[in-house]
Amino acid sequence: MRDIHPTALVSSDAELGEDVKILAHTIIEGNVTIGDRCVIGPFAVIRSGTRIGPDTHVHTGAVLGEPPQDLKYQGEPSFLILGAHNQIREFVTLHRATGENNATTIGDHNLLMAYSHVGHNCRIGSHCQFANYAGVSGHCTFEDYVIVGGMVGFHQYVTVGTMAMVAGMSRVLRDVPPYCLVEGNPARPRTINTRGLRRRGLTEEEINALHHAFRVIFRSELNLTQALDQLEAEDPATAQVRHLIDFMRRVHQGVLGRQYCR
Repeated sequence: MRDIHPTALVSSDAELGEDVKILAHTIIEGNVTIGDRCVIGPFAVIRSGTRIGPDTHVHTGAVLGEPPQDLKYQGEPSFLILGAHNQIREFVTLHRATGENNATTIGDHNLLMAYSHVGHNCRIGSHCQFANYAGVSGHCTFEDYVIVGGMVGFHQYVTVGTMAMVAGMSRVLRDVPPYCLVEGNPARPRTINTRGLRRRGLTEEEINALHHAFRVIFRSELNLTQALDQLEAEDPATAQVRHLIDFMRRVHQGVLGRQYCR
């Protein structure tokens, strides 16, 4: 069963799952796949090359799968791939990738609030939240459980670590360490995202270990290599500290504070 409003324009080449609802004045092009129980529109546009997982709701005026805003793009086939249980709010824009058969990917259980934008070749994990007007440039990577405040701008190739929180109105030019709260113009690590970590079920021991690691990396007189060497010499007892160390090693080996910008 499918419920398609008579004013919607749905290509015969689009693949619609069971119990899909297409609202008024929505446009769905060919070479589009929409999973079971999705709700699309009204006035949404789903362009060719878009794949939407089940139980996703695309709200009013959102545009998914537009060609990338990238001068290198020459019309080659590429994709936008969304997982399941995503909420795509009003007038969100999500773009396909540059490069033949490349994809912009978004995981499961994400909330993208009104007017937020995800650019070409980005990789968004699961359980992330982007507040209104957040803008993500191309080739950015977000691990799981990231919270982004309103009107935040991300430079190309930035990586944001798991359970990080980016305060509203920040300008993010460098990678955001996992488990941290960053803020400012440009954004800088301020402290551990304690409240967010508790919500994710981390123990006080695990949170205290991250606070210690944060002080060694960002508040001591050691340079980054020395700080990470010291933490490794202490034989970090938690998986979170190990992940933080590994993340910061990759940043150090990258360019301009961005691990994938080479």
